[in-house]
Amino acid sequence: MPDRTSTRFAHSTPTRRTVLTASAASLVGAATGIVAVAPAAAADRPSTDRLRRLIAGMSLQEKVGQLFVMRVYGHSATAPDQADIDANLKEIGVRTAAELIAKYHVGGIIYFAWAHNTRDPHQIADLSNGIQQVGLAQRTRIPLLISTDQEHGIVARVGKPATLMPGAMALGAGAFRRGTRDAREAARIAGAELAALGIRQNYAPDADVNIDPANPVIGVRSFGSVPQSVSALVAAQVKGYQDGGGIATAAKHFPGHGDTKDDSHDKLPVIDHTREEWQAIDAPPFRAAIAAGIDSIMTAHIVVPALDPSGDPATLSRPILTGVLREELGYRGVVVTDSLGMQGVRTKYGDDRVPVLALKAGCDQLLNPPLLDVAWNAVLAAVKNGELTEARLDESLLRILQLKARRGLFDRPYVTHRGVDRTVGIRPHLAAADRIADSTTTLLVNEDRTLPLNRRKRRNVLVLGVDPASPSGTTGPPTTVLAAALTQLGFTATALSTGSAPTRAKIDEAVAAAGAGKDVVVVATRNVTPTSAQRTLVSELAATGVPVVTVAIQNPYDVAQLAGLGARAHLASYSWTDVEMQAAARVLAGRVRPVGRLPVPVQKAATPTEVLYPVGYGLSY
Repeated sequence: MPDRTSTRFAHSTPTRRTVLTASAASLVGAATGIVAVAPAAAADRPSTDRLRRLIAGMSLQEKVGQLFVMRVYGHSATAPDQADIDANLKEIGVRTAAELIAKYHVGGIIYFAWAHNTRDPHQIADLSNGIQQVGLAQRTRIPLLISTDQEHGIVARVGKPATLMPGAMALGAGAFRRGTRDAREAARIAGAELAALGIRQNYAPDADVNIDPANPVIGVRSFGSVPQSVSALVAAQVKGYQDGGGIATAAKHFPGHGDTKDDSHDKLPVIDHTREEWQAIDAPPFRAAIAAGIDSIMTAHIVVPALDPSGDPATLSRPILTGVLREELGYRGVVVTDSLGMQGVRTKYGDDRVPVLALKAGCDQLLNPPLLDVAWNAVLAAVKNGELTEARLDESLLRILQLKARRGLFDRPYVTHRGVDRTVGIRPHLAAADRIADSTTTLLVNEDRTLPLNRRKRRNVLVLGVDPASPSGTTGPPTTVLAAALTQLGFTATALSTGSAPTRAKIDEAVAAAGAGKDVVVVATRNVTPTSAQRTLVSELAATGVPVVTVAIQNPYDVAQLAGLGARAHLASYSWTDVEMQAAARVLAGRVRPVGRLPVPVQKAATPTEVLYPVGYGLSY
């Protein structure tokens, strides 16, 4: 029987740091055709007493290791390629995942595409099984928690043939028509596919409320700028991943990374919200995640003086993690750090102090330290010298083991190729991804009814613009994918990559191509600034007289920078993955009506305090 959930989505006009009321109801539908690894039944889970006995029998070294979640290079747990062996030796001091587990007793491993962990579904399943086999052969016989960042949209570690879904802000755009239904279905499908690969924790959903258009690290990874709407979608995804997909989630980045112009990968951002603003803007999605029963919450490497005036990043702040998250919000689950290799957490303290301070602040899992040997030995030494107690480690261990038990790892640690083939990238999942994407594309400008394109009058289409590095598993650059999709829909479309900073030669080439018998030009734009050469490209193309349509393939704010340059229509797709580019093509061609609505406001370029297009704005035909 389908779930029924009622929630509300805001249509009013938000400005920065304004808490908005919400309107519009939603329905939640159940996904079909999903084979999930369900959570272990209560009767099958190890009891708390059994887990406490397991902890009591562990050595101090084993306890310390269980707190770490580490990267490792290679497609195999025991026989990676030589280049990956060399990378492991250089960065970790071991040759393989098997040696990593045996030496450091790590409790989890995180997969990355760049670490060559995610080549294809059967390989991923075999790697997961190899890791579990090694872990269960250790004295403690504790399964590992395998995780990844599969937010979808612009952040994906597992690519095709796995199903790739629209990202958070795209789901926020579709929620005005579809409520939380698509967000929950997307998470349910994504969770089922990850579980089939042996990945039992996804570092998603993003619970940040993006109220700064210049935010360099969150942006479209957020569901939007309205706390109530973000909260509803976060809760829906938690339910989809955990109840439907059967995997753990991690709402991030606590206490809220949505209002910053600095990237915590490179700097230590400061969020200057007052306590009241934090309560109204940043806290609601995390409260919603906790109410939905979330398994874990990821910290942010940000300073929030209103919550802790010490200048410490939240990851290392006891007032924030213990005082606010645990005591004020009542959270009892696992707290995982964001990557300890990020500069935001390393700015103030050395790599030997960071893991110790994180545990003292209230963290349970220590994610991906740059130097595992340094971090592991630092925690070990802190217990031996009395800075940390073994009882403190036991508290975190119990939470981690309870999470593993809840996700069935003690009873069902392995996966099969048959399960992969029955679940990953199957037709019902791919069809659902297309259906969900069709509700996300947002039409912001449509002068002279330029859209939808008429195949008889505007058959010859030139697709050009930016071609950023594609997220894992996409079939090609976005201009190529968009041109191919339009060709399949009956147009004659050609692609030309002009880049994010087109040179004079590239602009001249594009103008010449547009004038060579093209009926319309579609320009893919990405994060246009006042000084961007993308503006010159659009302006000079429009001057040819050929109708110009722009598609913002990441942040929807591009339309403000392109206003007045002569383009006749503007779309926002929120990412450049295949599923979004193909949905945009269907909208351009009139096969699908645009029904997406802005989940964030777009301010005027010249006067940012004035709203050009409010939350909830969008055209159709």
